[in-house]
Amino acid sequence: MPMTAQAGIFSDWPARWADVLGFLDAIGISVGTHRISILSVLTFVIAAIAIYWVARLAYRFLCRLIRRSNRLDLSQQVLVQKIAGLAIVALAVLIGTDVLGIDLTALAVFSGALGLAVGFGLQKTLGNLIAGLILLMDRSVKPGDVIAVGDAVGAISKIGIRAVSVVTRDGKEFLIPNETLMTETVENWSYSSRNVRLKIPVGVSYDCDLGLAQRLMIQAATAAPRVLTDPAPAVWLTGFGDSSVDHDILVWIEDPEMGIGNVQSEILNLLWVLFQQNDIKIPYPQRDLHIVSDLDDVPEDQETGRP
Repeated sequence: MPMTAQAGIFSDWPARWADVLGFLDAIGISVGTHRISILSVLTFVIAAIAIYWVARLAYRFLCRLIRRSNRLDLSQQVLVQKIAGLAIVALAVLIGTDVLGIDLTALAVFSGALGLAVGFGLQKTLGNLIAGLILLMDRSVKPGDVIAVGDAVGAISKIGIRAVSVVTRDGKEFLIPNETLMTETVENWSYSSRNVRLKIPVGVSYDCDLGLAQRLMIQAATAAPRVLTDPAPAVWLTGFGDSSVDHDILVWIEDPEMGIGNVQSEILNLLWVLFQQNDIKIPYPQRDLHIVSDLDDVPEDQETGRP
């Protein structure tokens, strides 16, 4: 193709583009005082997609900057991310309203009813949002903490807009509303210190060497890898039961998110072996049944003559 022909094509491109836009704008319908054309719909869709992706990229960029900051701990990073996300959404809505030419005065008639409906419908959502921000600001709970709320015990994996995600050792994930953590009693095992004390009940026979049994309990507790040496394990004699001398083995761990049942199981398994090696008996309940029979007091059957 000659160069003059190529130059003619490119020189005619603005005129052709204007013709295409005019054709798209000519196809449309009128709704009241407003006219909706294919061009306006395409403009709306393209502008909305562009604003959405720009806002998303800006949020990702801010999140990376926040994660790289060494001055903020994990809880403060999450709080700043939530505030930055809300600010970006609000800014995107304002810019989108201006760019797309949405006339908000047209909604003035419905603003009262719409505001009332949204207020009732989003009351819990806004309450959970504000509760989540308060939790992050006062740092009462933060990602990584091990908490107990009712029957749910696990580590916090995420503090969301509506709920806190708590993952248990069974792999179950509980979504607890933020307001619940504000209004109900919450056990935070790692609020001021990550150290958690475990109490393991053990009973031994009355006939055994009590001092030896207690030393073996300390030995089994010390041998568990996750048990801390400071504070050191301890054994308390808690009472004299019906068939056993009752004790509590007290140990401390610093990683409750790894589970507590496995630590107790490991200590009891070690203690079982030590008790077997040292002839320490673990009692079990026994009941004696006495049967008293006096045939002379049993009335005889009149037909058979037998008792």
